[in-house]
Amino acid sequence: MRVNRKLIVLTLALFLAHLFLAPALRAEYVVLRSGQRLTVTGYQLLGDKYRLQMNGGFVEVPSEEVVAIEPEEVFTPIVVPVKPGALAQNAQFGQFIQSAATRFHVDADLISSVIAIESNFNPKAVSRKNARGLMQLIPGTANRLGVRNVFDPAENIDAGTRYLGELLHRYDNDLILALAAYNAGPERVQKYGRVPPFPETMSYVKKVKHTYDQQKLPPPATAAPKINSPT
Repeated sequence: MRVNRKLIVLTLALFLAHLFLAPALRAEYVVLRSGQRLTVTGYQLLGDKYRLQMNGGFVEVPSEEVVAIEPEEVFTPIVVPVKPGALAQNAQFGQFIQSAATRFHVDADLISSVIAIESNFNPKAVSRKNARGLMQLIPGTANRLGVRNVFDPAENIDAGTRYLGELLHRYDNDLILALAAYNAGPERVQKYGRVPPFPETMSYVKKVKHTYDQQKLPPPATAAPKINSPT
């Protein structure tokens, strides 16, 4: 049985790095063909290799050795609870949301729900995968949509809503598939013919759908004032 010495050395180096470096606050697991699970804080696919970011530096792994990349659910970002109808009226970005909703025929509550889960209304947010701004646009998508300043709230919301509208049109207004494609990419939705079986994507779709549904709930009834009858 031939042993790939280079692979053994690489696996050992990864194991030692994983052993001695403390896990990041937000992380993902990279599962290797050997069964080893590495905690990483970011990754990039560069040709036939994955460049893994770990506490203290980077390591590269042949893509064929990576079996899966799984989110570490314990570190799911906390999202502020949403009140029905509140997000579309966000004082700071409400005007941009309403403008984009009208322009691209996308429900303002849906736009707000996506923003809440993507960035929690932080216009300067940058993800581990280099998605940016309120609607977390990756550079390729932002360039295709003509975005000049991805951190500008008006531009980001306008482009993100346009992209979301394109996905809704592509999937015949199937909200679940459109959200899955927004998170994982249309290519992966096409590959599986459904929501891709990635924990991150399935969790994302559930969160946005739940937030959106909450906004569509009727406001709580206000109790009529109690009038004391004269004695």
